[in-house]
Amino acid sequence: MLTRLSIQNYALIDQLDIPFQEGLTILTGETGAGKSIILGALSLILGQRAESKYFYNQDKKCVIEGFFRIAAYQLRSFFEEQDLDYEEESILRREISADGKSRAFVNDTPVTLSTLKALGERLIDIHSQHATLQINTEAFQLETLDSVAGNAYLLTRYQNTFQSYKRTQQQLTQLQEEVRRAQTEADYHQFLFDELSQAKLSAHEQESLEQEQNQLSHAEEIKRALLGATYLLNEQDPSAISSIKESLQHLQQAERYLSAVS
Repeated sequence: MLTRLSIQNYALIDQLDIPFQEGLTILTGETGAGKSIILGALSLILGQRAESKYFYNQDKKCVIEGFFRIAAYQLRSFFEEQDLDYEEESILRREISADGKSRAFVNDTPVTLSTLKALGERLIDIHSQHATLQINTEAFQLETLDSVAGNAYLLTRYQNTFQSYKRTQQQLTQLQEEVRRAQTEADYHQFLFDELSQAKLSAHEQESLEQEQNQLSHAEEIKRALLGATYLLNEQDPSAISSIKESLQHLQQAERYLSAVS
């Protein structure tokens, strides 16, 4: 239940703090007394849209806080889902700055407006002349059925079991993904092993392959060097080969008389 509503800088209200007691509370007053303004401020902490033009002081931010006693609302699973701190007396706060930027908090933890609205719908029912349209919604029908049937315990048990199932399912999906990645990696390593086995590499094959690769990468340099040497040995006048042959003949003649020449 709502135990306290604090309003700062909203519409005609500079600052207002309203405590609520157990039982029925009735706000009465003439038209323009501010009843709708209080409901409007309350709607802000239920995730409704806010406009800065409704501020009492345009230079200050608007802050609305609602204090709720929620022990009987079976909301612990909701807080766990949203990663929020569960408190039996929880505080919903909405802050809207003068430039229209809005921030929402649950027990001082920042939340999105959708989260604030989802929680607010579980805490407060605002009935208006068009509220009967909710009768056609599935969520309202299930909530009414559970309330009339007294299924609070079964509903909480089901929610806890379902959340446990979802966590287990998520863990299963993660494990399956890890198995898939491991299998892919194992297949790749097996492919590499098969390729190496079929290659039948020897102990010094890497050095031989590196030498061959080095020769192939310098084929043009090797070709030019060999052609140059061939030219010097055979084509130059006189050729080196002719000179070597003539020198060999002279040495052979000297060898007849001097064996040390050989």
